[in-house]
Amino acid sequence: MSDIIQLLPDHVANQIAAGEVVQRPASVVKELLENAVDAGADNIQLVIKDAGRSLIQVIDNGRGMSVTDARMAFERHATSKIRKTEDLFHLTSKGFRGEALASIAAVAQVTLKTKQPEDSLGTELHIHGSEIKKQDPTVTQPGSMIAVKHLFYNIPARRNFLKSNSVEFRHILDEFHRVALAHPKIEMSLVHNDAEVYKLNSATPALRIVQLFGRKIEEKLISVQEETDIVSITGYIGKPEIAKKSRGEQFFFVNNRFIRSGYLHRALQSAFENLISPSHHPSYFLFLTIDPQKIDINIHPTKTEVKFEDEIAIYAQLRAACKMALNKFHVTPAIDFDQPQWEIPSLPKNQNIAPPQISVDRTYNPFEVESTHTSNNYTHHSQPQIPSAGGKYDIGTLHHHIEQEEQAPALDLPLHSHTALPWAEKYLLHVFHGNLMVIHRNRMHQTLLYHHFRSKDQSHVLSQQLLFPISIELNMQEKVALQDAEKLLISFGFGLEFQDQTIQFNALPADLPASMLPDVVRHYLSNEMHFEYDTHREHLAKSMAKSMAVRSGQHLSPDQTSNMLQEFLNLQNNVYSPAGKKNYHIISRQETDAQFT
Repeated sequence: MSDIIQLLPDHVANQIAAGEVVQRPASVVKELLENAVDAGADNIQLVIKDAGRSLIQVIDNGRGMSVTDARMAFERHATSKIRKTEDLFHLTSKGFRGEALASIAAVAQVTLKTKQPEDSLGTELHIHGSEIKKQDPTVTQPGSMIAVKHLFYNIPARRNFLKSNSVEFRHILDEFHRVALAHPKIEMSLVHNDAEVYKLNSATPALRIVQLFGRKIEEKLISVQEETDIVSITGYIGKPEIAKKSRGEQFFFVNNRFIRSGYLHRALQSAFENLISPSHHPSYFLFLTIDPQKIDINIHPTKTEVKFEDEIAIYAQLRAACKMALNKFHVTPAIDFDQPQWEIPSLPKNQNIAPPQISVDRTYNPFEVESTHTSNNYTHHSQPQIPSAGGKYDIGTLHHHIEQEEQAPALDLPLHSHTALPWAEKYLLHVFHGNLMVIHRNRMHQTLLYHHFRSKDQSHVLSQQLLFPISIELNMQEKVALQDAEKLLISFGFGLEFQDQTIQFNALPADLPASMLPDVVRHYLSNEMHFEYDTHREHLAKSMAKSMAVRSGQHLSPDQTSNMLQEFLNLQNNVYSPAGKKNYHIISRQETDAQFT
């Protein structure tokens, strides 16, 4: 039998290795920005075209590289950060594996220009798909300029898996934010398709957060400071009112390295317990400093996961530090033990307090029924009065109605094909083919609105002009998302204009109340990064339906309820809401009978 095991060719091995490190354009941005930080740069420029598909360019004023180092940097496992295994537990730099540049060069066309400050000439290097095409001396500024063009040009299948430009660019923004937050002293800029997105001056940590996420967050930050033998915690948490259903403003840094940690995130959620809804996520920008020997950062190719030696203690101290910060800034209710909580009136001297008098009717017999409550006198109560939904029985009234059931005529509720009874301020009860249908009113209305917006002829959309335009403040990610959806919003009847950090609406769809606009925008943005299977039109329709649907406790007239029910029952697909949740539950006659056997 012939041998079947053989070594992979270098270019194939490099492309496989690249799959671990380079998943999308944002992966390249992360590695190049971190290299610039490790090079000691205090000014970093990021230039992007077509969300990184055509160009990712990073220019820094760091130390630069020699001729030999420039060549060696693109070899696999070539690194200046470690020499022996023990060095893995004393790391303070971003990169150390020596795989980033080699992986990038395997799947793109790369140009590098670099020069050390003491050299008169620099080096220019061209590499296509791991193959060095040219290396020459060149005149360039001290530092490095690396340009990555046509990412995945030699692996078309990988290129086809990339999302839309807007989605890929927002992933790039995420990586830019992480580096910018970790190093507020570094001046950084971002240009996308020749438009300046960010130009950040050197700043304090708090100011850098404002630079990235907008002025609206400035008054919503609470400082966190805690120092122990195990961990030092600094940074900021957001006040409960800015917690969101979707993630986006959650940042953990360990020794200035961004990490993801569901375990530590739960510590933050625990600190915010009873302050925010369990479905919401608090905002936080927290920096943990830990002895490098007590963490392992070599457990994931992208180095975004960390293993802690004493994670239970870190969890407890992180939770305690955040709860202390919330208490300090009077976000959580607290008792002031230095002040009396009740005013106790003082009595004049020589005045006695009379004890309360209790009068008891010792002749009362609870089993004695008055003549006015005998069955003979029920003739004028032909039918019990049924309280409306949300009404309350007192115990006597409830007992009274139970007694009457045997004497009063049978109650015939008018549950016909288009009528329903409200129940508990959020449900409707409707008899359907002999069974009882319990309908979730809000989800039913969402479903109706969603089908309405989906089926609307966009060529005949009516708009209402606003006498006073409505402005909504945005951070950069939100602005990019809405700019990407601008044509779609216009097709739905919105009139809008983008300004520096706001979007101004001067027209709305005719059936959208102006008061609901902020909810529509907020819902669209909170889920926009996470919908993978909807089209943009479907997602906007869902956002508008969710914001405009009738709320629990909101009053509807019988005619409104009847019309809504009739329209809902006529829908072909009415089992699930736009969010995929059940609209109704059927209780069969047999199921009910079984409860009374």
